[in-house]
Amino acid sequence: MKAERQRRERIGRNAERAAIWLLRLKGYRILARRFRTPSGEIDVVARRGRLVAFVEVKARGSEEEALSAITARQRQRIQRAALAFLQQHAEHRDCDLRFDLVTATPGALPHHHPDAWRES
Repeated sequence: MKAERQRRERIGRNAERAAIWLLRLKGYRILARRFRTPSGEIDVVARRGRLVAFVEVKARGSEEEALSAITARQRQRIQRAALAFLQQHAEHRDCDLRFDLVTATPGALPHHHPDAWRES
């Protein structure tokens, strides 16, 4: 069990690294990685111009699995963590905000899904 958990953790970290490079190539500046709060965690916080994107990264066996892997509960936790980020980093409060998803699947480049969901 421990070996499987470590394997999943390694896959997740590799997916996050790939997502960061993809975002950098698209002109984003990485503001935070694995931003943790008591209410949740944001995998990547990135900024391009006046846009701040709170990015969830999902690594799964297929694109369909990755797209369906983010639950409503996870979205709410990410949204609460985004508010905490903005409280700690007031310089980004006036920016446009967006929730993005990056999916990573075996043998494929990561795929960026801008505006994957809206704050509820």
